[in-house]
Amino acid sequence: MPVRTADTVRNARSLCALFQETVVTHHDRVALRSADGATTLTWAQYGNRVRDVAAGLSALGVGRGDTVALMLTNRPEFNVVDAAAYHLGAVPFSVYNTSSAEQINYLFTNAENLVVICEHQYLPVLEAARIGTKVQHVICVDAGPPGTIALSELAHSGEPGFDFDATWQAVGRDDLLTIVYTSGTTGAPKGVEITHANLLANLTPLYDLATIDEHDRVVSYLPDAHIVNRYVGHYGPAVSGAAVTTVADRTLLLPTLMEVKPTVFVAVPLFWYKIQAALQEVLRAQGGVTGRMARWAIASGARLWRKRASGDALNIADRVQASAAEYLVLRRIRSRVGLGEVRIALSGAAPIASETLEFVLGLGLPVCEAWGMSELTAVATVNPPDAIRIGTVGKPVPGVDIRVAADGELFVRGPSVMRGYRNEPEKTAAVVDADGWLATGDVGTVDRDGYVTIIDRKKELIINSGGKNMSPANIENHLKVACPLIGSAVAVGDARPFVVALIALDADEAAKRAQQLGVEPVPEVLSAHPAVAAEIEAGIAAANAKLSRVEQVKTFHVVPAFWEPGGDELTPTAKLKRTPIAHKYAAEIDRLYANSRKPSSREISK
Repeated sequence: MPVRTADTVRNARSLCALFQETVVTHHDRVALRSADGATTLTWAQYGNRVRDVAAGLSALGVGRGDTVALMLTNRPEFNVVDAAAYHLGAVPFSVYNTSSAEQINYLFTNAENLVVICEHQYLPVLEAARIGTKVQHVICVDAGPPGTIALSELAHSGEPGFDFDATWQAVGRDDLLTIVYTSGTTGAPKGVEITHANLLANLTPLYDLATIDEHDRVVSYLPDAHIVNRYVGHYGPAVSGAAVTTVADRTLLLPTLMEVKPTVFVAVPLFWYKIQAALQEVLRAQGGVTGRMARWAIASGARLWRKRASGDALNIADRVQASAAEYLVLRRIRSRVGLGEVRIALSGAAPIASETLEFVLGLGLPVCEAWGMSELTAVATVNPPDAIRIGTVGKPVPGVDIRVAADGELFVRGPSVMRGYRNEPEKTAAVVDADGWLATGDVGTVDRDGYVTIIDRKKELIINSGGKNMSPANIENHLKVACPLIGSAVAVGDARPFVVALIALDADEAAKRAQQLGVEPVPEVLSAHPAVAAEIEAGIAAANAKLSRVEQVKTFHVVPAFWEPGGDELTPTAKLKRTPIAHKYAAEIDRLYANSRKPSSREISK
């Protein structure tokens, strides 16, 4: 099979057609493997399992347009059952594993699925969630307790007359591929309906960025309920033939990266913050010639990227210095975190602090910041690897148009705009107008070269009592970069005279501090410890030095809890639930403002 091009992907009949070509062409190459080594499938084996599971689902009555719910960790079975469903023309959708029974019940009611495919560990919550819904069959991939069907049993239950090839060949561009449920930061989740055509149009940017083929290696570790992981760790490899390693336990990510050495890698900003913090800690502790050499190399790399970003030509001295830094230091540092062979890396799902992006670029990691949303299938803009502009999210991908409204909101039109919100025509009409323009809810700018800068969510901008507008995300990113001990930060200041912050500790960093301080590694103890308060105060002061005076955090409160994705404060994708946070911590916020005129050890000096 010739190397895929953007045009062959964009114009394909369906994802099924590309998947089947990949199976035939790369049949003996590894397609899927689990990080623990328990499961490895070649493309031929992957294709056969998809065929068998599709036949089994068909025997249960699943057909074109029917929905199938998946509640699984990152494992090869996810890719198999998801692909089996879309080969039937059915519509698989994934549920966040942290969801409550009430939340899942809402999704099942909206999706109207008859089938759920899950792991044994999620059966209790699913049994409660399915009450009052249309769910008839529960398929368990790792067991077969009473009342469920084992995946192995399903794969052998297909009817002899089932015509798999005719079935997938009937799937067309306008058929639904999946439903992605939004994380629900501003109310109940909405079911974003994505067609095969949406996905195929949105995969093309990968092929404009770089050559992606069967020699690439991808690690699947982000939640599959989020479109980003399916885009990179499932749909993309089905087209390119890249090998996917799944990581069910996030604590095994680093050793998996060390083993797999991915060539294509996607991460949220938090991952890059942790990489920066860990390496800077090592550099601070490293003395002698080795330490000086490492610090020089990273500083040289950062200077190189600053010059590139500003459009300045590199002189001979720049090139010699860059080559020396790369050969002597940087390639070794990248290998230490398992990213030594990355050809292209993406950062998305939230804005990344420019300081951190500059740091990782300085390591020689080609991290391209991108921007998108479920309603746009995945990616709307991305930085070209050879023309990265730090502080922007790049240029619109092919076929995507962007305009800026009078109030700064970005509107997007193109072939990747969703079909609509499932069973919610009024909400669809509220965000997609008659001409196909989608109101993104993000405020931003577009420069004369087409690079897009995201300021913040329109509804989340802070307007203080003096009428000054500011981005809370910008403030929060500076805080997290300045102090690794900060896991989550919430800038508060709307209709207030100044900005204050709620701080939740990072669980990993907190455990280290607890050991150093000789105290229990629990947030109730650490949040009240003077040494922790002093470290956070110093970090906030450092962040304030990089913010305008109106953005600076005057005082803060450390909450006595670790905030976890899927909890009261964070969505499953770790986005802040600002309104619930404001309600839950209203008393603490009021105290910060009430005490602001009194002497306080928590007030940051200006």
